[in-house]
Amino acid sequence: MIDYIKGELTDLSPAFATIEVAGIGYGLNISLNTFSAIQGKKEVKLYVYEAIREDAHVLFGFLNKKEREMFLLLITVNGVGANTARMMLSGMSVAELCSAISTGNARLIQNVKGIGKMTAQRIIVDLRDKIVALGIADEIPAGGSIVVPVNNAVKDEAVSALTMLGFAPAPSQKVVLQILQQQPDAPVETVVKLALKQIK
Repeated sequence: MIDYIKGELTDLSPAFATIEVAGIGYGLNISLNTFSAIQGKKEVKLYVYEAIREDAHVLFGFLNKKEREMFLLLITVNGVGANTARMMLSGMSVAELCSAISTGNARLIQNVKGIGKMTAQRIIVDLRDKIVALGIADEIPAGGSIVVPVNNAVKDEAVSALTMLGFAPAPSQKVVLQILQQQPDAPVETVVKLALKQIK
């Protein structure tokens, strides 16, 4: 079992990070919140979850243990897979997700692609007590956002991230362009977060 990986950040996109350790590059699927926190850093430490399937061996990376614990809780809920859990942690911070669960805000949770009314309610019922018991609901510091100049690179990176998260390129591009027209100075992570709430 890999608990964490610490090394040089050699490649980074809003949904994927490559960390080199002793000449080996580890590719990790990450949330948008983790991307925002490690963007611009040379050396990083990410906590790891290994998803071992018959057809693939996939690594998920997390900024801290609380994000990983929330991810592990989410995937215990019937109907929530690893990619859906990562998408939830991209659309909301751990604190925001905990708040939605503890207050029973199913509508907010339903904003995530692939989460219907029944699944949202199941997440609330299954996890409400667990997030308190594990201390995940405590406030955690959020990573600062970095302002990126408005150009095609921002648009392309945002569309690429949304595509990697399972959205079709055409509607993703349309929504991203609308967001950039309204908020020309928005960084990539903000554009993707807003797009996650708008794409259905």
